[in-house]
Amino acid sequence: MKVSLRHTIGALVYDWIPFEMRMLGIGAEDGRPEPWLQIRNRRETIAMNDRGVQCCWRFASDLHIGKVFPSTAARLMKKALTRWPVTMRDAPVPMSGPPRLSFLIGHRGMDRLPHLLATLRNIAAQSGVAFECIIVEQSAEREIERLLPSWVRYIHTPLPEPGLPYCRAWAFNVAARHAQSDILVMHDNDVLVPERYAFEAVARVDEGWSFIDLKRFLFYLDADETKRVFVTEALPPGVPGMVVQNLDGGSIIVRRDAYEAIGGFDESFVGWGGEDNDFFDRARFLGGVYRFAYMPLLHLEHPPQPGKTSQTTGAIRRYRGIETVDPGERIARLRAIEQGRMSGPALTGRQFRSGSIQNAAK
Repeated sequence: MKVSLRHTIGALVYDWIPFEMRMLGIGAEDGRPEPWLQIRNRRETIAMNDRGVQCCWRFASDLHIGKVFPSTAARLMKKALTRWPVTMRDAPVPMSGPPRLSFLIGHRGMDRLPHLLATLRNIAAQSGVAFECIIVEQSAEREIERLLPSWVRYIHTPLPEPGLPYCRAWAFNVAARHAQSDILVMHDNDVLVPERYAFEAVARVDEGWSFIDLKRFLFYLDADETKRVFVTEALPPGVPGMVVQNLDGGSIIVRRDAYEAIGGFDESFVGWGGEDNDFFDRARFLGGVYRFAYMPLLHLEHPPQPGKTSQTTGAIRRYRGIETVDPGERIARLRAIEQGRMSGPALTGRQFRSGSIQNAAK
């Protein structure tokens, strides 16, 4: 990223000293989270408890100083991973009893298979709690089943329409109906988490929370660092391409009864974008949301999904169309229809072919 002189001077004047103080732990107080967790952009405000930080703004943001001075992003990632190690194993350590938690992952395509396999090796390293992992392959044919480790449960959902774009919401709803546990982790196939992530998730649910988001910073690895993850047990010590805060998606922890109470994911989101924002809108309406985040997550590099960030794609238009609708009404609509069907998302073929998804959940 090319940085202007104005941005460089601004970051030095306004961002550098607060960053260094928090990295050094200056001003640490009892009853407050670790100072490095309090790092944010200059105009952003946070709320804190004794463990983590809640971002008091609506959508995700990039950490500015990390873009202007990449070395700061590298130092922050190193500090975060020292506190919360991200590790890999080929298979989970055997645990007694039924799973307390279910990792649910949707997938399509061979191009992202290395990312999925790295994610599974990361999940296998979870410690301190019994868990399961379910992969839903959403594709015309079974492509990855024989390539997955034996400890993973595999479900195939054939496409009801040959050209149906990937429907992440449908994949999650199908997986949720097959999960054995009462705690669901709606997890992307390109995200790595600390080895105590599942343990911390269960601990927060046991405190009484219904929806939990533990990711304080999401570090986006570049292509070289991602390739290193694919071929080695060692995690990258390098420079992340971007540091993101307050992202709704990536990995969401939900108590099953709360998931069902808000209607699950809205399967009328076909293609990329918006479904996580809508999900959290409805979660906040129900209540019981824990967003005092304190863990680092890593995002593996891949080419951007076509249209994911475009404001004119069907999925983004879908969210812009429903965000003004009362979340309680959205919940009622979703609970009135059957979602998570093996035969296809709750979206008719006619609506898909015409591109008319605005009223799909009405």
